[in-house]
Amino acid sequence: MALITFLVEDNKTIRDNLVPALEDLVNGQVVGFAETETDALAWLALHPHDWQLLIVDLFLKEGSGLGVLSGCKARGPGQRVVVLSNYVTADIRTRCEALGADAVFDKSRDLDAFIEYCNTDRPSGFATLA
Repeated sequence: MALITFLVEDNKTIRDNLVPALEDLVNGQVVGFAETETDALAWLALHPHDWQLLIVDLFLKEGSGLGVLSGCKARGPGQRVVVLSNYVTADIRTRCEALGADAVFDKSRDLDAFIEYCNTDRPSGFATLA
């Protein structure tokens, strides 16, 4: 079963590398992406049940990942939100978790842990695309 994923990331190079990694390493299916807080929140509002994993960067072309976290608190129990950013400090980690992030990973240090998280803490109870 594919892990239905939506990506909030404004860096095209990172998206171009992350999407195939998700497909290959966690059987993820990225159903879309947003580069801004506004676009991410609009997509989430239109597709409240169409994702299982939301991956959020903190720095976006407009707005921030913190705004995205605030805007997706009302999600299903099988939906997970992960922050994947280059700027992870103890303060940022605490703030993200307070806003509802299930996990916070540093892009430069925690990619293996991120992939492991995606493989071991798979959401259940939602329809998946085969």
